[in-house]
Amino acid sequence: MNRTLHRMALATLLVSTATGASAQDKTLRLLTWGGYAPKEVVEQFTQETGIKVEVTLSNNEEMISKLRATAGAGFDLVQPSQDRIAGPQTEFKIYKAMDLKKIKSELFIPSMLEATKKNTTVAGKVYGLPHIWGTDGLVVNTKTSKATDYADLCTAENAGKVSMRLKRPTLIAMSFASGKDPFKLYNNPKAYTALMDDMGKKLAECKKNVKFYWDGKDQLLAGIRSGELTTAMMWDTGGWELNKANPDIKFVAPKSGALGWVDTFALPAKGKNDEAAYAWINFNMRPEVAAKVASAAGNFTASKGADQLADATLKKQFAESFPDAALKNIKWYPPVPAGIEEIEGRVLDRVKAAN
Repeated sequence: MNRTLHRMALATLLVSTATGASAQDKTLRLLTWGGYAPKEVVEQFTQETGIKVEVTLSNNEEMISKLRATAGAGFDLVQPSQDRIAGPQTEFKIYKAMDLKKIKSELFIPSMLEATKKNTTVAGKVYGLPHIWGTDGLVVNTKTSKATDYADLCTAENAGKVSMRLKRPTLIAMSFASGKDPFKLYNNPKAYTALMDDMGKKLAECKKNVKFYWDGKDQLLAGIRSGELTTAMMWDTGGWELNKANPDIKFVAPKSGALGWVDTFALPAKGKNDEAAYAWINFNMRPEVAAKVASAAGNFTASKGADQLADATLKKQFAESFPDAALKNIKWYPPVPAGIEEIEGRVLDRVKAAN
């Protein structure tokens, strides 16, 4: 009798375990940005693969925080920017290396794939693959502002009529506009601190020009639409969105260079469904799928050939904002070494407190 009960219990356990594993195999837990997993694309993926996608929206800071809190558990695929992989991985071990044999590399733009692999390599292993890319620059109402570079945010003609974020990209942008390359100083904390201190002083002096520091896009877009703002440092897709309704408003690649970012695919250290993650990556890099994602996100992707399927208006706006010289002058964010953001944070706190 005991043997019979033991066999029944064992059989129940095996069925339960198999069912749990099967359910896990059929779900992808995705931590990503808004617009990167549009409903149409998720539904198509589920229809083709049988894998459901649980989407959680986030940003760089929250992604790192969530993965640190769980030692890399809770999600199967995450999408941090490429500069947020090598540093956090070295310090916190929150990602797992990519198995490049499971990636259809022919679907990627070769140069972008190689650059991202290089920027996300730690101890000889690759931890990230490129997905969506874009830039920060200037959005200018050309009827009321002649701004062509970040420093113009602080000129007298724009006093009280500009907006920017009180975040690290603004410090970096002002550095480039001042003729300095902050990225070359990443591994020299003393020199980097001195540069950031100088940029902090510039931003403190510039406060009289700032109508408001923006955090959410709704306030920023409303300020530009109403004419309350003449110029703002912001992302390209926001500028292109505004341009559709008002041709006088344009996204401008600054003379000193737009700041370029790449959001990646990365595997959390304790993700449970790598196979679903690889399936999602390869699915998303198919040109026809990537074009749908690009339309939803408003940015271009690293998918080879997807740009040919992009919305005609977006392609035209991109060409106007980025002639060849401006495209070659994009300043791509490199990996952020440990300690850099602490230096920037102290400077930004002083700017915030300045009268």
